Amino acid sequence: MEIDERYIRKIIHIDMDAFYASVEQLDNPELRGKPIAVGGSRERGVVAAASYEAREYGVKSAMPSSQAYQRCRQLIFVKPRFDRYKEISQQIRSIFYDYTDLVEPLSLDEAYLDVTTNKCEIPSATLIASEIRERIKKETGLNASAGISINKFLAKVASDINKPNGQKLIPPKEALNFMEELSIDEFYGVGAKTAERMKRMGIHSGSDLKAKPLQWLVKQFGKSGLHYFNIVRGIQKSKVKPNRIRKSIGAERTFEKDLYDLNDIDYQLKNVTQKVASRTADLKAKGKTVTLKLKYSDFTIQTRSRSDNHFISEEADILSVARSLLNEQPLEQPIRLIGVTLSNLEKKARGSGVQLTLKF
Repeated sequence: MEIDERYIRKIIHIDMDAFYASVEQLDNPELRGKPIAVGGSRERGVVAAASYEAREYGVKSAMPSSQAYQRCRQLIFVKPRFDRYKEISQQIRSIFYDYTDLVEPLSLDEAYLDVTTNKCEIPSATLIASEIRERIKKETGLNASAGISINKFLAKVASDINKPNGQKLIPPKEALNFMEELSIDEFYGVGAKTAERMKRMGIHSGSDLKAKPLQWLVKQFGKSGLHYFNIVRGIQKSKVKPNRIRKSIGAERTFEKDLYDLNDIDYQLKNVTQKVASRTADLKAKGKTVTLKLKYSDFTIQTRSRSDNHFISEEADILSVARSLLNEQPLEQPIRLIGVTLSNLEKKARGSGVQLTLKF
């Protein structure tokens, strides 16, 4: 069985290698070859990115800093510099646009490119990926990995295979066999809970998923059943979207010490809200929904949201709603992290971009 040609595109997924950490090592030669973690501190916070030297000890992004330090006593913690990361990200993105206008950024350090037809009239997506990676290295000093395949799902999976500083092609004739051998955990749209449920049903791989009829999948998983039926057969209708809709603007902060005092909590809430309001002003955006995120001392997370009928953007308005949400119910424990997000944005202000949450 072959994949329907209607669903075959030339898609590249570019993923920068340990981006934040690599930028820090690029700018500070003393950090090169050493295990570093961007974000947090030895005692508090969360690792935003880890160098490959740190990953050898099991340090990963989103890991509590204290746990990361336990795994690697030589770990060097570096404060993030998002303005610098954004500056280099824009350099990299400008390289992408030399080849195609169909660029879908996922974050500062990764993007999809549709090069089915491209500005350079290069017939091979593999050659384009190689050329882009070479230019990124030459113009920024950083390494990138790439995946090339028939759709976004397979391109993203492929980009992880030969990391760091490598690339992988999954051509059309190999795509179906590749997916049959792929673990169900790796499939696009299959979250952790769904994967566990599938495994209890005997679905451990793409081959197991492919053996299930459409009617059975729809009965078990509703509308998602059709997606699972299609994706394992190489059918992904999702196109590279050059103008992704921004969903939210947010900021959050992890504290050096847990906050007990309500005055201290309110003070930090105001600081986080200032970051959100500043970014909102930069984007000339407005939103109707404010969400408050609280992480307690035991790492449990609680979110509270409120929507209004009118759009807001001013710091005072966002802070008023955030304070109201904070006072909705007594705090369960001391606070480790506070986050504020403005969402349900005004359409004309959404622009191209991705969900943005600044951590500081």
